Amino acid sequence: MTDSENDLDSISIDLKGSEISSIDLKDHCLRLHFSRAYLVKTMTGSHERTRWWQAGDLVIEGAEVASTIPSGPLVCVGGDIEENIYTYRDMIPIPLASRGHARCVLRFDGIADLFVAQGREIRLEMRDTPKYIEHVRASASGTAFGESPSRPD
Repeated sequence: MTDSENDLDSISIDLKGSEISSIDLKDHCLRLHFSRAYLVKTMTGSHERTRWWQAGDLVIEGAEVASTIPSGPLVCVGGDIEENIYTYRDMIPIPLASRGHARCVLRFDGIADLFVAQGREIRLEMRDTPKYIEHVRASASGTAFGESPSRPD
C-alpha cells in the first residue's frame, strides 16, 4: 500500500440531515433506505474535510422494532448507532459490518417519538458512487462543521 492510500483517515455518515426514503421490516431484517446519506471524509493531518452524498442501506438482521416504523420520506436529526461495545453518536462509520449487539435510536424531523430497533447483526450497504458536495475548510479556531475547539487539559 502506498502512502497516498493511507492518507484517508476516515469516512462516516453524518446522520444529521441525511435523508431516508423508507424503513422496511421483512422476516426480521430491517432496512433503512438512505436516499441521500451525507458523508464526511477526513484526511490524515488535516482539519479540512470534504462532504459527499451517497445512497445506501443500514441493515439490521434479527431485528426487533420497539417503536412504530415511520413512513418516509424522512430527514434524520440525529441519534445513536450501537455496535457491540461502541456507540456512534450522530454518525455511522464506513465501513460497518458487525455481529453481536446492534441497536439504533434515531430522531426524525417532525416526529416526536424516537425510532428504536435492535438486532444481532448490523451492516452498511452503500450503492452507486459518492457525489461530491463541498470542501470544508477549518475555521480560524482550527475547527470545521461548527465543532467546539478542544480544550487543553
